[in-house]
Amino acid sequence: MILGIDTSIGTAVAVIEPDGVVRAQLDSGDPRGHAEVIGDHLARALAEAQISSGEITHVAAGMGPGPFTGLRVGIAAARTFALGRGIPVVPVVSHDAVALDRLLLAALTDAGEERFAVVSDARRREFAYTVYEGMDDDGLPVRVTDPALVPRDEIDATLEALGARRLDAAVVPAGMLALAAARAVAAGRCIAGDDALYLRSPDVSAPTAPKRVGG
Repeated sequence: MILGIDTSIGTAVAVIEPDGVVRAQLDSGDPRGHAEVIGDHLARALAEAQISSGEITHVAAGMGPGPFTGLRVGIAAARTFALGRGIPVVPVVSHDAVALDRLLLAALTDAGEERFAVVSDARRREFAYTVYEGMDDDGLPVRVTDPALVPRDEIDATLEALGARRLDAAVVPAGMLALAAARAVAAGRCIAGDDALYLRSPDVSAPTAPKRVGG
């Protein structure tokens, strides 16, 4: 059983069997409030899947791209769960889950494998995007580009230059995140790094010196 956790856009949690059968999936599209709902989502997902935490063998962690505050909630939850159970964390690029969902649908409908870009709102008048083209022999999306950030008014021109159709992501399907992890484990591959793909540095930083208090 594989537990998928992603907070790069909303808050998404799923439990799947190794062959991709989804036992439970919960999604919250709210781009904020990750910390408030992640615990409830985890408990509900396990309950709906009718399994105990001891039956989870791997945890798929969505590594972004995403904002600092939200993204770290899901990664911390995935690592904490895995540490408590003594099981592996499988890092997955969050856009890969959206791409895999689209590619599987295309395969079912014989829609072909045109080049496309998964695009997510990075706020502050920017978009994050990753370009894909087809699936490899392990059933995983083939990335043409690594995740990148571009000003909002330049996204369409950028994708046109790359020959990629735009696919906006409103949510990251945790079931697809877990499936990507399952396929990576089966193939003995590492498909993402251990470092989070933050869109930018956090806004708050520690002061260089304490402020003087006047009397």
